[in-house]
Amino acid sequence: MDFSGRYRFSASRHAVWMALNDAAVLKAVIPGCESIEWTGRSTLDLRIKVNLGIVHPVFSGELELANVLPAASYTLAGRGKGILGLAHGAADITLADDGAATILSFAAEGTADGRIMQLGRKLVGNSAQKVIDGFFIRIGEEMGVAVTPLPN
Repeated sequence: MDFSGRYRFSASRHAVWMALNDAAVLKAVIPGCESIEWTGRSTLDLRIKVNLGIVHPVFSGELELANVLPAASYTLAGRGKGILGLAHGAADITLADDGAATILSFAAEGTADGRIMQLGRKLVGNSAQKVIDGFFIRIGEEMGVAVTPLPN
């Protein structure tokens, strides 16, 4: 499954970068996030209850940042395991100046196995895209800035 999006934040690249890397902000904006904490310079552990419509599995997993260019871009890869199986994903995130604002772009791909896919690719895909879209809107709300979705 592939996902992508672009958002305009009415904040500087530095401010958006700081929010994206603040575990307290992330916990507040990730739906179902029960815990998230830095476990190394580029790794975070998390526990999240995911809403897949008819079921709400809990996943425990790890996120890892790679190819980090501070306040500009990084690749975020993660994997989680829950009672319904395994989920894996990776996203390339870039930040660019737009006057005093910031354009955040991302391209992500994810896979799942086990009983997760028995729920149906479309259900999982639609749920994931809604979570991603809501995540960026809530980051802006947590920062106290406006976020506008842009066409890809």
